[in-house]
Parts: sequence; structure tokens; C-alpha cells
Amino acid sequence: QVQLVESGGGLVQPGGSLRLSCAASGSIFRIYSMGWYRQAPGKQRELVATITSGGNTNYADSVKGRFTISSDNAKNTLYLQMTSLKPEDTAVYYCHLDRRIVDYWGQGTQVTVSS
Repeated sequence: QVQLVESGGGLVQPGGSLRLSCAASGSIFRIYSMGWYRQAPGKQRELVATITSGGNTNYADSVKGRFTISSDNAKNTLYLQMTSLKPEDTAVYYCHLDRRIVDYWGQGTQVTVSS
């Protein structure tokens, strides 16, 4: 089993920044990729950014140039640095771990961008 615990969400003004963290524990091996997804009220969950075990990253067009995904393997932690935040970034952000044959989700952390 794998446990994913997100933190770092909160209320921020437009143009502000936040850094999300995802601490992974348990059976952390044979990981294909990790990533961040988000779900806004009334909308489907969507991909924000992913990073493979080899370090390759992928971003949604809506966040390119503003968000940066990274990982600290020594700390088993995934990060999402978010800058130039917009009201449309408001959502619950979920951490995801993909081992191909099985995947895991965190409980989510709320990000609200509002003045």
C-alpha cells in the first residue's frame, strides 16, 4: 500500500504563489510517474502536471510557465510550485502515484484564488 498526504493549500490572492507538497510512504517502488491533478466544483478531475521516474515532466497548457513540478526522492516528496495564480486555478489538488498496474490518490488539498 501507498499513502499520499498533500499539504500547502490555502487561500491566496490572484497573482500570488503557493507550494504544494505530497509526502509518500509505504510501498514506494517501481514508480512509473507521480503527478498533480485538480478538480474544480462541477468539473471533471484534470491533469495539472506529471513527472516520471526518469525526470521527464508534462504540464497542462493552462499552467505551463506558471507551475513547476519537482520531486525530492530522498524525502519521498513531490512538490508543485504555483506562481501567477488565477481565480480559475481554484480547485482541490490531488497527488497521484502511478505504478502502471495500480495507482494511488491522496485526499486532496484545497487551493482558493480570490481577492
